[in-house]
Amino acid sequence: EEAGNAGVSVVDDYVVYQGRLSTGSLMNINCRLQNTIQHEAVVCCVRYSWNGQYLATGSKYAQMFDSNTGAKIATFGNDGPAEADPDAPDSYVRAVCFSPDGKWLITGSEDHTVKIWDVRTHQVRHRLVGHATDIYSVEASPDGKFIISGSGDKKAILWGLDSGKMLMTLDGGEYGPTDGITSVAVSPSSQFVAAGSLDKIVRVWEVETGRLIRSFEGHRDSVYAVAFSPDGRMLLSGSLDKTLKLWDLSASQPSNQCRLTFTGHTDFVLSVCFSPNGRWLISGGKDRTIQFWDPRHSTMCLMLQGHRNAVISIAHSPTTKSLATGSGDHRARTWMYYSSPQGV
Repeated sequence: EEAGNAGVSVVDDYVVYQGRLSTGSLMNINCRLQNTIQHEAVVCCVRYSWNGQYLATGSKYAQMFDSNTGAKIATFGNDGPAEADPDAPDSYVRAVCFSPDGKWLITGSEDHTVKIWDVRTHQVRHRLVGHATDIYSVEASPDGKFIISGSGDKKAILWGLDSGKMLMTLDGGEYGPTDGITSVAVSPSSQFVAAGSLDKIVRVWEVETGRLIRSFEGHRDSVYAVAFSPDGRMLLSGSLDKTLKLWDLSASQPSNQCRLTFTGHTDFVLSVCFSPNGRWLISGGKDRTIQFWDPRHSTMCLMLQGHRNAVISIAHSPTTKSLATGSGDHRARTWMYYSSPQGV
């Protein structure tokens, strides 16, 4: 059923609002639901495999689905003592990602460990111990050499993907994070890593030396999400201050580091990503919306109300114009977006 307003489509249980250009005409983008994947608890994280074939989610445990059909392929169980003790507290999988070759699924959870699972056998290959508290974010480097994990213990740790050995702890010395790390990202070249922290600062380190090379200050509240642009020149962050900021990595002077600030969410921004072609920035928030932004104008181009609770995690497919969202409403959903002819 079409709602009366132009640019507003109400379908089943989601609503799409198309943004408007300064001329008043509707933005050339629209969106529709692809799959809904019900979970038994909060979906903390969603992530596509590098070839776009699979979608992994983290909730009470990690699961893997066919990204096209939404069919479940595998569950990566709570191995170990938790299964033996039915009264053990749930240890949610807060972070998940695939290795570039698709052989390994990496999870970070509330039991303070990072695990590397064999995608084929669903067994744990390495259990990485070194963080003192919950792990909120994991990322694999595009060159397949390392994993970075970020934890509430204020540390980001680099681990060898093959060896499972700890390579380096990034704390940045006296300029390092003074509060928990919520989000980590690896640059497309694998040369740099970034972390967002509860201390409101976005930091960037050089992988080879472990040197802290940028501290981006400007958010007025905790940073919950960071993502590198596909060309590696920009860094996007999302914050509890309800904004996204786009940072220029080449700018060494604080005065010109923040390129744009995106305002439109009415509550915490919890997740951010780029489309692979760099055309769109996409964010998910506690206000239950998913928003598309134009990185050249800081205008909101599309708003999608598609969850009944906070949108905790978003991920873009590397191969198609689709994205996945994970929410406190116990659902992961996938969406297709497309250019819509004017007026349609």
